[in-house]
Amino acid sequence: MNHDQQDVVEMNWTVTISVNERDDQTRATARMRFGEKESVGVGLSRLSPAEHGVAGIGRELAVARALSDLARHMMAGTATDIENITAAPAASTHLT
Repeated sequence: MNHDQQDVVEMNWTVTISVNERDDQTRATARMRFGEKESVGVGLSRLSPAEHGVAGIGRELAVARALSDLARHMMAGTATDIENITAAPAASTHLT
């Protein structure tokens, strides 16, 4: 077996997104479990009167915000893990 093939590890993580709409407000929750950990992001949007003709725009915005929030939570958790392992502040260069 080639050395490069031995180093390949494949994992699949699944993100579950739920969307709740009420009146002109949309709330999306993005939830991801990995190992023993779980991370959750929330996104909100409010449909303005000018957007009523655009189907799904509030839903898309809420989901995008939830995924962005999920990413922020994961970055913060990763920084904490790095700091706990190294006993030093996690440099921003490790997290980009």
